Amino acid sequence: MKSTILAVGLLAMASCTAPKTSEGEVQTPQDDIQRWEAVLFYEDKNELGEGAIWNHETNELWSVDIEGKKWFQLDVSNKSQLVHQLDQRIGTIVPAADGRAVIALEDGVYYYDPETGQQELIVRPKQHGEKIRFNDGKCDPSGRLWVGSMHQDQISDAAKLYKISGDGTAEQMLDSVTISNGIVWSSDQKTMYYIDTPDGKVRVFDYDDETGTISNERSLMDFTAYGYPDGSTIDAENNLWVCLWNGNKVLQIDTESGEIIGEVHIPAHNITSCAFGGENLDSLFITSARVDMSEAELDSLPHAGSIFVAVPGVKGVKANFFGQE
Repeated sequence: MKSTILAVGLLAMASCTAPKTSEGEVQTPQDDIQRWEAVLFYEDKNELGEGAIWNHETNELWSVDIEGKKWFQLDVSNKSQLVHQLDQRIGTIVPAADGRAVIALEDGVYYYDPETGQQELIVRPKQHGEKIRFNDGKCDPSGRLWVGSMHQDQISDAAKLYKISGDGTAEQMLDSVTISNGIVWSSDQKTMYYIDTPDGKVRVFDYDDETGTISNERSLMDFTAYGYPDGSTIDAENNLWVCLWNGNKVLQIDTESGEIIGEVHIPAHNITSCAFGGENLDSLFITSARVDMSEAELDSLPHAGSIFVAVPGVKGVKANFFGQE
């Protein structure tokens, strides 16, 4: 797959619905919380922008366009972008410890060499059935990839969550998943947060990094009044930042209380993923999508499908790489 440099110039998700204002924004209660405005960072028209992750080794923002079958390396210092065109939908991307990328395509998880475009199959789980594609995923503190799937017709409970080790072993961790999203770990490596988007909740698990196992499932927060939770990231203070599909926002959640303590407003309707990046890990980069928007919404939000940025005054944490020791 050939790569091309693009100069600046300019899902993962179901077609869900939620209460909207006349401008298309989901109504939210007026709480005493911090608020920030995100600004356009890189203009694009991704149908289903997703999978934001900061590669601290190359100082690049990596992301994908699922429906466009592309993944991107964005140099934020000069806003030049390397585009890798694939032949399948790509659900997520993470850096590998050996300098390659790991990409979750429709039929399996692969290594991808950014220099040559060469792909190497890591694993195709036996349970991965017809019309099932991979969706969002991230690596745990020991470098194992946790990646979920979804049915291409968005059939409820048809998909699963897998854990993939560096040796290519795949283990099913959750069953009866609909649209897997938003997986992160706490700094003490004792808690894992996970989203199955149509549930409208953030699930919480006790996590054992030595064995790579989860237990004691419970719920942190219900998002019914705000939109549908999609991708997420965690900051250095262990607060969650959760993107809202049909919500125009990223919400900052206190993981101790489960309360909203901040929100980032984005001039786009379907907000899909976010990652702290930049030299000091203090810029929140945010991806968005154009699918599931009316013509009127696209006219009023012309930058939908672009990448946005906010600086909310907190720092993120470095991403875990696949196969790291």
